[in-house]
Amino acid sequence: MTRTNQLTGAEALVRMLQAHDVTHIFGLCGDTTLPFYDAMSRLDHGITHFLTRDERHAAYMADGYARVTGKPGVCEGPSGGGATYILPGVIEANESSVPILAITTDVATSSAGKYPLTELDQVALYRPLTKWNTSLDSAARLPAALRQAFRAMTTGRPGAVHLALPFDTQKNDVPIAEVWADERHRSFPTERAAPNMDDIRAAVDVLATAQSAVVICGGGPVLSVGEAALSELATELDLPVATSVSGQGSVAETLPQAVGVVGSNGGVPSTRAVVEEADVVIFIGCRAGSVTTERWRSPDPQTRIIHIDSDPMVIGAIYQTEVAICADAKLALEALLAEAKSRHNLPKQNGAARAKAAWDAKLVDFEPLASSQERPIRPEAVMASLMDVLDDDAIIVADPGTPCPYFSAHYRWRKAGRNFITNRAHGALGYSLAAAMGAHVGRPDVKTLAVMGDGSFGFCCGEFETLVRYNIPVTAIVFSNATYGWIKAGQNAGFDKRYYNVDFNRTDHAAVARAFGVSSWTVEDPAKLRDVLREAIAHDGPTLIDVISQPLHETAAPVSEWVA
Repeated sequence: MTRTNQLTGAEALVRMLQAHDVTHIFGLCGDTTLPFYDAMSRLDHGITHFLTRDERHAAYMADGYARVTGKPGVCEGPSGGGATYILPGVIEANESSVPILAITTDVATSSAGKYPLTELDQVALYRPLTKWNTSLDSAARLPAALRQAFRAMTTGRPGAVHLALPFDTQKNDVPIAEVWADERHRSFPTERAAPNMDDIRAAVDVLATAQSAVVICGGGPVLSVGEAALSELATELDLPVATSVSGQGSVAETLPQAVGVVGSNGGVPSTRAVVEEADVVIFIGCRAGSVTTERWRSPDPQTRIIHIDSDPMVIGAIYQTEVAICADAKLALEALLAEAKSRHNLPKQNGAARAKAAWDAKLVDFEPLASSQERPIRPEAVMASLMDVLDDDAIIVADPGTPCPYFSAHYRWRKAGRNFITNRAHGALGYSLAAAMGAHVGRPDVKTLAVMGDGSFGFCCGEFETLVRYNIPVTAIVFSNATYGWIKAGQNAGFDKRYYNVDFNRTDHAAVARAFGVSSWTVEDPAKLRDVLREAIAHDGPTLIDVISQPLHETAAPVSEWVA
């Protein structure tokens, strides 16, 4: 076979990504990646590569990109340290059912076992942490492996995959005829599992006897784009809909039946009461984990449970389940809606009144704090200001720590869909800036914010250079209180205020960002907050606002374990 019928492994990788409609890659260069970078340089492929400042943030960018586009995100990094640095983002995406392809290069196969620099058993490292994972000792396997990777990412419960490419594999030959893609796997979710109609009818039978049912949504309805069917079902049965933190966006929170977030992070007594008073709970695309269920106390274990999830291992893992529906969330919701409409005497669940009572009670506590002129600035004042100045389609990416519970409890999402992103699987600090950058690349026509504490700022500040280099108009908001606030709040509530090793020096975050070329402001006066937010959000380029804010252990944070 002549060379005209062959590609190198690196060239074949580029062509396979192109065939799968990949248009953006996030990554960092390294010695073992040289053949791939050379192929990217030489070939005409239409793929934009974003050079990041470390591999961890490349994976977070791919994660944010995937969440807003419905396409798999792609990140890459070199061997050794690169393969370990990229891992936190891969784990977060996999546990959050977000499809990303992590490509790491490796030492040559001929060097294996000879103690070369950066040698690492990458397959063993990634095996328990990904949905699919392989190393290609033969270039001839590359096209089939890429097809398998995209199939694994996008079918069933979506997730992250990993592909290791040794240096010599990138240089060896691949027949051009093998380079093709299955277009079904260019987006997710695909090859959706339809529900068993007997299970659907059984679920509606349960609802026919319910008096105070409630839905609790995890991330499944948004991942499956099932928001419209959920909203219509809630309206049809006057069925209240609550969400986990990850489930925000399942319905517009202006829908009369929308309860808001429940659970220990963002839930409040009035929203918790909706769950505790329910006689039937329908979990949809929700694992019913510790946060959503207040450590498995709410709902009560005796409550009748209907559980819908695309992963059969989730259903019944926590609660005894009366009706189990293993299916794609959108298809299951559409089937439930059709079955409900076919029955003309189903009881209404008084959802609008129950939801309104929950919001009204929450607002009684929120509004005085939101309008407070106290210094340091209360987080509630930031929530109220952002709701005033942001468009409904803005994307907010929030780190754990100070931002997450406040957005979950108090920011009222006026539009269904993917407008809020937070890393709830493992909660690593430093996620929001990179994920917001990836989200902007995927959806550049809306405003995107990255909201973080100052602990998170220390994890990610190098990527402000990336933000400036590509002129990505993300606005970063830093809650500046000079402490690892979540841990200090835990020490305050549960360890008799024994504050040990959680405080650090205050950083002038605006000055640091300004040194990278980011237009920046510092706000200490709550009366100036809205005007600064408007100016920063309207600016045509990257911006940062350093908000001198209350530390979490002194706030009225909507975190039940601290209140108790």
